[in-house]
Amino acid sequence: MVFGQVVVGPPGSGKTTYCNGMSQFLNLIGRKVAIVNLDPANDSLPYDCAVNIEDLVKLSDVMIEHSLGPNGGLVYCMDYLEKNIDWLEERLKPLLKDHYLLFDFPGQVELFFLHSNAKNVIMKLIKKLNLQLTAVHLVDAHLCSDPGKYISALLLTLSTMLHLELPHINVLSKIDLIESYGKLAFNLDFYTDVQDLSYLQHHLDKDPRSAKYRKLTKELCDVVEHFSLVNFTTLDIQDKESVGNLVKLIDKTNGYIFAGIDASAVEFSKIAMGTPDWDYYRVAAVQEKYMKDDESIDDD
Repeated sequence: MVFGQVVVGPPGSGKTTYCNGMSQFLNLIGRKVAIVNLDPANDSLPYDCAVNIEDLVKLSDVMIEHSLGPNGGLVYCMDYLEKNIDWLEERLKPLLKDHYLLFDFPGQVELFFLHSNAKNVIMKLIKKLNLQLTAVHLVDAHLCSDPGKYISALLLTLSTMLHLELPHINVLSKIDLIESYGKLAFNLDFYTDVQDLSYLQHHLDKDPRSAKYRKLTKELCDVVEHFSLVNFTTLDIQDKESVGNLVKLIDKTNGYIFAGIDASAVEFSKIAMGTPDWDYYRVAAVQEKYMKDDESIDDD
């Protein structure tokens, strides 16, 4: 059984940065990680990916050949990937023995609550390759500073959860920058726990542009509260403790912790006893160290 994460979220939420930082952290605790880039628009990757969709289809080529814009082009690319799922399966099979998988998906939100292509790709991989995946949905924390945008993020998050039908963790990313966008109307717990949304409506009523949509806003908030599915955890990708807490949560949702409880305890003991000033940007040195460690073990 192979474990991994499906990383989704709107543009600018930090998916690629997340995959980069998460892979470094998992390498630190001894997991072999393979990143699968399924975003054909992401042509400047900060990480080395084991599988890259651009080897199958490129967004720029699709846009030129079919006279499509970037949104239509991405839908086409996902449809093309679904029809050529064998290509992806063949490249994943060598990784299944000992790798933890990170799937970096496009940021076009329509792919995850309107179209079925991305979901079909995920479900086919789960069924054919026996994968245990958790969806990690990233939302930029700065949206909490605007009640209207926050409610929109809640609706998007709920729609994605219902559409993907995977174990799901919602993350307020870039939490270290949240204060730079101004003071929040409520404590952070209000936004992570998605508490009584009627309080947000009072703030929206103060804005004349939003006041006329008062009834619509109330109904939308009622939908979110009726399902009672959405909550968030926070993440500072540069902070070791923050990333570690998220990994523990993900391990519970996809079953990794139950597949090897002893191994998981050993992994996190490495971090507990490691340097307290773990640096997200200290990439090359860390990866080189573990590569040398692996080589020395092989030699023994």
